[in-house]
Amino acid sequence: MGFNNIGESPLTQYISFNKLLEQYDAMAEGDDEFLAKKAKAILKAQEPYPELRSGFQDVSLLKEHEDLIRLILQDTFPEVLTNNEIKTASLPFNNVVFNATKRFQKIVKDAGNNFVPRMRELPEHEMYIAVCTVILNFHYGFNLDFKRPFFYDIPDSKGIIRHYRILYNADFMEIIPTDKAKKLSQDDIDELLDNYGNIELWKEKIPPQSFISKGFIISSMFDVTVEHSISEIKSSLIASNKRQSAGFMEHLGETFRSFFNIQDINAGFVVYHAANNQFERVHGHGIKSVLLGKEDQVSCGKILCRSSYKALLKDNKYFAISDVEKYYRASKGGQPYKNLKEEGVKSAIFAPIATEGDLLGVLELTSPNKNELNSVNAQKLDHIMPFIVTAVLRSKTEEENLIDAVIQNECTSVHSSVYWRFQEEAKHFIRNNLEGRHSTFREVVFKNVTPLYGQIDIKNSSDARNKAIQRDLMIQLSMIKSVLLKAFQTKSLPVYEELIFRINDHINDIKEALHTNSEQSIFQFIKDEITPIFEHLKKSDEELKSAIVDYESQIDMTTDSYYDHRRNYDESVMEINEKLTSLIDKRQEEAQDMFPHYFERYKTDGVEHNMYIGASIVSDDSFDPIYINNLRLWQLQIMCEMENVHYGLKQELPVPLNVSSLILVYNTSLAIRFRMDEKRFDVDGTYNARYEIIKKRIDKSFIKGTTERLTQPGKMVVVYSQKSDELEYLRYIKFLKSKGCFSGKVEIVELDGLQGVSGLKAIRADILYTTRNTAKEKTFTYDDLMEELKA
Repeated sequence: MGFNNIGESPLTQYISFNKLLEQYDAMAEGDDEFLAKKAKAILKAQEPYPELRSGFQDVSLLKEHEDLIRLILQDTFPEVLTNNEIKTASLPFNNVVFNATKRFQKIVKDAGNNFVPRMRELPEHEMYIAVCTVILNFHYGFNLDFKRPFFYDIPDSKGIIRHYRILYNADFMEIIPTDKAKKLSQDDIDELLDNYGNIELWKEKIPPQSFISKGFIISSMFDVTVEHSISEIKSSLIASNKRQSAGFMEHLGETFRSFFNIQDINAGFVVYHAANNQFERVHGHGIKSVLLGKEDQVSCGKILCRSSYKALLKDNKYFAISDVEKYYRASKGGQPYKNLKEEGVKSAIFAPIATEGDLLGVLELTSPNKNELNSVNAQKLDHIMPFIVTAVLRSKTEEENLIDAVIQNECTSVHSSVYWRFQEEAKHFIRNNLEGRHSTFREVVFKNVTPLYGQIDIKNSSDARNKAIQRDLMIQLSMIKSVLLKAFQTKSLPVYEELIFRINDHINDIKEALHTNSEQSIFQFIKDEITPIFEHLKKSDEELKSAIVDYESQIDMTTDSYYDHRRNYDESVMEINEKLTSLIDKRQEEAQDMFPHYFERYKTDGVEHNMYIGASIVSDDSFDPIYINNLRLWQLQIMCEMENVHYGLKQELPVPLNVSSLILVYNTSLAIRFRMDEKRFDVDGTYNARYEIIKKRIDKSFIKGTTERLTQPGKMVVVYSQKSDELEYLRYIKFLKSKGCFSGKVEIVELDGLQGVSGLKAIRADILYTTRNTAKEKTFTYDDLMEELKA
C-alpha cells in the first residue's frame, strides 16, 4: 500500500535512508574504532533490505522494518533526549511519520485517541509553488527564499490548544530529475519570480511528477504557545470593528487560556473616565466586566478597595487576588470582592492599561478556581500589555473618529463651544446601536441663553448689483448689435433688421432701470435666437466669423454672458466678506478663551453673526452674568475693528462699496434648538421667535417720523428696548471712545414700528477711522472697563 502526496506535486516521493547510510559507510572506514564498529553493525543489519537504500513507497514496509529503522536512526534520535525533544522522522510535505520521540508520542496521546497531527496547510497552489522553490534550490541552484513558519496546533490533556513551530532538517534528502524535467534559464526564473500567482506557469516550467525525492526529513518542534498567543492577542486587538465582532471576546478568551495554560479564564475590560474618576462599560458584543457588574458606570472609589485603588490608579501596577473568598471575608463583603464573589470568581488579575502615567482602562482576567491567577503569573502580562495599550489608544482614536463622524453626519459642522453636548448624544447613539437597540440622534437644546446679534451689511448692495448687471447687459447687447449690423450690410436680410430692432428695444428697456425679469428675458433671447444665427454666420462668412469670435472671446464661459462690471462687484463683495470673516474668526478664538459661547457667522452681502452665552452651554458651573457684559463689550469693539478693516480696504476695491453696522441687544434669555432636518441651530418656541423676526426686519427700519434709514455708513447702530441696555452701551461707547474707537458724536433715536414689533430705540455712534496698521490690535475686556470707570 502506497502513500499519497498532498495534492498535485512536482515530486514523486520515496522513503529512503540512503543519504544517512552513506554517512555510516564513511564512518565504517574511519579511524574511530568504536564508531566504525557501530556503523558496520548498522550496515550489516540493513544489507538484506536494499529497498531501504533504493527507496520505497509501500508504507507497510515501515511497520515491517520498524526495529531496523529505529536502529538506523538511533544517532539522530538519541534515547537520552527522547523525553525532552519533540522530534519526528517523516516525509516532506506529507503527514507520514515513521519515527518519533517519546515526548512527541505523549503530546499526540494527550490530544485524544483519534487525533492525527496535521500541519497548518498552505493553499494547494501555494504548496505546489513551495515544492517548486525547493527543487529550484536543490537541483537548479537558484537561491529562492520561500521559507515560512509551519505549525502543528495540538490540544493538550486539558483541551488547551498548544502551538508547535516545526523546523526541518533536509540533509538526508535527494532530488532526482525525471525525463519530464526541463532546463530552466535565468529568463525562466525571472518570469516565475514575476508571476507567483500563476500556477499554470509554474506547472509549465516545473511539471507535475518531473522530479523524484528520495529520503526523509527530521522535524524538530518547539512549543511556541506563549509567543503564538502574544501574536494572536496582538492580531485580535489591532483588528478593525473588533467590538462589533461576535467572536472577538470568545477568541480573546481562548488565546488567554493558551497564554496562561489555564483552562478556565475569562477576559473583560472597563474604560477609565478621568474627568469623573469612574469606570465605564465598554459596549460591544460579549464584552463584560466583573468590576461593574450590571452597572454602566461606577465611581472608582466605590468599586475599589484602598489597595486596588492605589495599585491601578496611582501606581499603574497589576492587582492580583489569588483567593477571592479569603479577601471577601477579611473585607466583610467589601468591594471589589463582593462583585467578584457574586460572579463566581475565585481568583483574578486586574491589569491597568496606562500610557505615560495616564490610566485608560483595566483588563480583567478572572478564573473560577482558587490560586490559578496570582501575582506571579500576572508578570507574564508584561509581554502583551504594550499591545493592549496600543490597541486601546487606537480604539480610543477610532471612537473619537466615530463620534466625529456621527456628529458630522447627523449635525454637520458643530461649533467647539457646544461640541461636548453633541459628544454626549453621539455616545448615547453609538451605545444603543452596539447593544442592538434602535436609536435616533436626539435633538440638542440649550435653555436660558442670552443672544447677541450683529451685522455689517454692504450698503445699497442690491442697487450696486443691478447697476453692474445693467451695464454688462447693455455692453453685450451693443456687441451683438454691432455684429448684426455688419451682417445686414453684407446681406440685407429682413431678419437681421428685425433682430436689431429687438436689441434696441431691450437696450431701451434697461437703460433707466433693470426690471425683475429683464435679465432672464435677455439671456433667453440671446440663447434661443442670437447664438444659432451666430453659429450659422461663422460658417458662411469669414469676416463675420472673425467679428463673432472676437465677441465670444469677451463672453465669460461660466456665465455665458459678458461679465465685467458684475465681476468687479462680485470680487469686491467677496474681498470685503473674506477680510471681515477672517478678522472676526481670529478674534473669536480670543473671545472663546474669555468664556465659551456659541458662535456662528454667515456671508451674505456682508457678514452676520449670532452668539449665544449661558450656563447651559458650558459643561461646568463656571458661568456668571459678568461674561454677558464682557461679550457685549467685545462685540462692540470687534464691530468697530471690522469697520476699520473695511475703511482700509475700500479704496483698493474694484467697486468702492460702503458698509453699515448694526448690533441688536435682546435682554430676554431664550432657548436654542439644533434642527436636525436643517442641520443648524434656531430659537426654540413661538415666544422666542420674536427675536428672529426682529433680526430679519431691523436693518430695513426707519427713524421714527422720517424717511431716513436707521443704518448709515460711518455709524455704529445699537438697537435695544430697555433703558438698562441704553445705559450699559452708552457706558461702553464712552469707554471705547477713550480707546480711539468712536469720535464722541452719539445720538439716540426711536424707530418706526416694524410689523409685529414696536417700542425699539437705537444708539447711533460715529465711528473713528484710522489708517494705522497697528490699530485695534488689542481687545479690551469688561474688567478693563471697570478699571476705567473706577479711575
